[in-house]
Parts: sequence; C-alpha cells; structure tokens
Amino acid sequence: MRPFELTLTQAAAAVEEGELSPLELTTSLLERIDAVERHLGAYVTVASEAARGSAARAERDITAGRYRGPLHGIPFGLKDLIDVAGMPTTASSRVRAAHVAQADSTVATRLFEAGAVLLGKTHTHEFAYGLTTPQTRNAWDPGRVAGGSSGGSAVAVAAGAATFALGTDTGGSIRVPAALNGVVGLKPTYGLISRHGVIPLSWSLDHVGPLTRTVQDAALVLSALTGHDPEDPACLPTAPRDYPLTHDGDLKGLRIGVPVNYYFDHVSPEVEAAVRTALAQMSDLGADLVEVEIPMAQYVQAAQWGLMVPEATAYHERTLRSVPELYTPDVRILLEAGELVSAGDYLRAQRARTLMRQEWAEMLDRVDVIAAPTVPMTAAKTGQEVVEWPDGTTESVSDAYVRLSAPANITGVPALTLPVGRDHVGLPIGMQLIGPPMGEAVVLRAGHAYEAARNQHGALAPVGGVK
Repeated sequence: MRPFELTLTQAAAAVEEGELSPLELTTSLLERIDAVERHLGAYVTVASEAARGSAARAERDITAGRYRGPLHGIPFGLKDLIDVAGMPTTASSRVRAAHVAQADSTVATRLFEAGAVLLGKTHTHEFAYGLTTPQTRNAWDPGRVAGGSSGGSAVAVAAGAATFALGTDTGGSIRVPAALNGVVGLKPTYGLISRHGVIPLSWSLDHVGPLTRTVQDAALVLSALTGHDPEDPACLPTAPRDYPLTHDGDLKGLRIGVPVNYYFDHVSPEVEAAVRTALAQMSDLGADLVEVEIPMAQYVQAAQWGLMVPEATAYHERTLRSVPELYTPDVRILLEAGELVSAGDYLRAQRARTLMRQEWAEMLDRVDVIAAPTVPMTAAKTGQEVVEWPDGTTESVSDAYVRLSAPANITGVPALTLPVGRDHVGLPIGMQLIGPPMGEAVVLRAGHAYEAARNQHGALAPVGGVK
C-alpha cells in the first residue's frame, strides 16, 4: 500500500513505529495531488515547500523522542475559510483575492501543536454560501457535483490527496460533500470547537469539523481540536476531550431513533434502502431500533433560511455595497435577498429555533442517537438545478441537499455522516447519526461499530484512471 492510500489511523501507527517517515508520507501526498488535481480542482493553494519543511521537522522531533501523538507528521488540508498566518484566505472569492492572514486560526494552531503538516487550502463554495462547490469535481464522477460548501476538503480526502481535512458546516456543508464523496464527516456540537480565525457564514449556525476516511480518524482529529477558546464567544467553557474508540463492535443497549417522518420523505429508493440496510446491521450488533417522530419538521427549512440569510448578509454588508460585481451571481443574489428579511422574521426564526431545541432535547432523552439519510440523493450532475420526485413534485438541488442536514445546525447537536453503500452507478450513499448535545462519543461509537462490522477501511475514489 502506498503511503497516500493509508488512513490517518494507519499512517499514524506507521509513523509512531518508525515504519514510515513524515517526509515520505508528505511526499507521497504531494505527488498524489500533482497526479489528480487536474481532474478534481480540490485545492486553491498547495504549499509544497512549506509542507516538506514541516514534515522534515516532524521527522526530526519524532526521531529525537519528541513524539506528540497520532497527528504528528500527518498531512492535512484546510478549507479556504480558515486562517493560517502568511497564507491567503480567499473563501474561493474574488472579493478576498488579495487577502493574506496575519495570524493562525485556533484550529490551525491546535493542529500545528499536534504536529500535523499542512498541505494547502481547499476550495469552498464562495464564502461557504452554497451546496455544490462548482470549482471542484466529484471524486467518483467528475461529471457530478462535489457537494458543498466543504467540497474541496471532501474530494481531497476521498481521492487520497489529504490524509484528513477540516471543513465548516452551517447547513450541512461538512456532511453533504462527505456523503457525496464517500467519506466520513463530523459536525460537532455547536461551540465545542473554536471558530476564531474562520470566516463566518452565519454566526449562530457555523461549526468547524473534520473530514476523514474512517470514524476512528475523525475521533483522532476531534480530540486535537476541543477545548475552550476565549477568542470565540460561542466556544463552550469545556476542557480538551479525548474520544478513544475500542474495537468492541457491540451496540447492545444503544437506542437508535428511526424517524417515521421527515427524514425518509422525498428520498431516492436507493438511498432509503441503503440506510435501512445499515440500520438492520446495527440492530444485529445489539442496538434497539425505536421509532421517533421528528418535532416541528414543517418549520426546519424556514428556520434555517430565516437565520442564515440575514446573518450572512450582515457580515457582507460593506463589501456587498462597495464591490458587488466581485461576487458570483448565485451568492450575490442570496446576499441581496438577505437585505429584505425583516427583523421580525429573523426574531421569529430565533424563536422557532429555541422551541425546536427544546423539542429535540425531549426526543433525544428517549433515544441515544437518531439515524437517517445524510442527503436524499447521491451526487447530482454538474449543472443540474432541479430534482423531480416520483410524486411529481420538484425541488432545487440546493434545497434537497440542505433539507436533511439543517436540523442538526438549527439545534446545534452533533451529527456524523459515514458511507453505507453505493447506488446503481457506483456513487456513494451516506447515513448520518445525530446525537444529543456533547454526544460526540456516542455517535462516534455507533459509527465505528457499524464501520468495523462492515470491515470498511476508507476506500479511495477511482480518479480519472490515475493509478
């Protein structure tokens, strides 16, 4: 197995045992980027020279007995909303084409302290305001969308062009591209991970989290990112946490909520079949499947857009007036629409969120996790704007992708997506596990047990025939 093919867990073990050097691993990843990037467009910036220098330092430290842990010497990508001192943070937008960060974001600082090696910045849908990341192509089929807005991060991980990556999630922007590209994505509890030094889309909905090849990998990255940060007012006053996962696949006693409404409405038959098969397999591992009704489901999309749209416009107010022509048309339209949202509508969305959080807390008292499709369909074809469902109703691609992921953003609860199969043309299907606030341990445990039972080890996407 070539170094770039290793999962984070596998690479970390090889580095710790002295079987693989960080420089060898990083060189393999950089060569992989050179081979596949023309097919994918995952990266905005590749910092080859800096990455090799960081890898060489990691190698010297480890050789000298200063091993820092499982991320030491491991190469990763960062979504181009996340600051690293001396590097551009463009948000994949002409608006910030000349911007260079003056300081590291908190998450970058924590990864550097853990010894991780930055490969470069990955593409986002402009300012994270979209669900397709049009600059980037799906790792499994370049004629289909990557998903957004963390499309570059998901594609890089799926293609073996990053051992792991960070993304952001405001309405599903980690989980949607993770599901469409067959990787693992974790949106943590709101406030668990600092967003200091990360360009916001919507302050009250934004989360930072990892994209990885396996659930075990996600737990390792999450462990490096937690802990209070006074620079982010929303960051919870919690101590750093570890998320150790055992190889015990027993889910005996775990109560898995299976929605009877909302999450299986307007979902493709192949997606529904794959998720229900995964649920049956988790039942075989000892989990108890419990039917649950999703509360206030009819208000989800109105609350999501009612919060996100005005908050996004507030952040962009100055540049929207001074350089509107630099925004892409789809993002500019959304930002201009935000100026039409009244204070009353925004406050009603806030009230709906408060009620929804209360109702979800009561539901999650009765079960340990909710299991459901991550997205209602696999990757749409590039340029496709509308989905037509069997009952004759239609839905925009963006609305379809955000519909099942938004509830976890509104309520702030953790949600993990992992691959559970492929459709008839080989495109990945994702299932999400949603837990109570600060319930990362339980969603990771459930996902890891399912993954281990299926003997999944993070299959790489076949990219353009590149070996």
